[in-house]
Amino acid sequence: MTGTSEDDVTRGSEDDDTEAEQGSAGGPTLEAALEAILLVVDEPVAEVTLAQVLERPTHEVSTALRGLAAEYTAVGRGFDLREVAGGWRFYTRADCAPLVERFVRDGQQTRLTQAALETLAVVAYRQPVSRARVAAVRGVNSDGVMRTLVARGLVEEAGTDPESQAVLYRTSTYFLERLGLRDLSELPELAPFLPDDVENLEETTK
Repeated sequence: MTGTSEDDVTRGSEDDDTEAEQGSAGGPTLEAALEAILLVVDEPVAEVTLAQVLERPTHEVSTALRGLAAEYTAVGRGFDLREVAGGWRFYTRADCAPLVERFVRDGQQTRLTQAALETLAVVAYRQPVSRARVAAVRGVNSDGVMRTLVARGLVEEAGTDPESQAVLYRTSTYFLERLGLRDLSELPELAPFLPDDVENLEETTK
């Protein structure tokens, strides 16, 4: 008959602790990975898509998402995780909506950042243009800046691209009002501000 020594019990406990800490030692936990992805999406993401990206079983992803949603509600976070339109996405909690609206409204009186000005210029001179195209011209992701410009009423949706189905954007009448322009034809010529090798630059952004 084989007995269980104290050392065996200790080793077993250490093994359990090691497995529990694998998320932090060997990479992010499933919950952390889900949060990171959902923070940057613009539309609800299906569980199966998240499972494929994270290479985890769909039922594990589903359980983790519901656990996170319950946790946010239990601790009273200013945001919640909702399952809508066949996917999951973060939303501002309903009772915080008035504060968010006030922030967005008051924010219209603040100066635009350099990134926002660059993005607005690309939209103004390339419209209608997709976010992917704006990112290609600027060389960086511009999704967050585009959302800010839309929220401030300077940029608006202008349909979709017939080939890629990507949402297109254009400047708004409020943009013209703020710049004191009658129409887009009054925008200053862009040529004096372009580098000498503009043709090569154009090719690299296509």
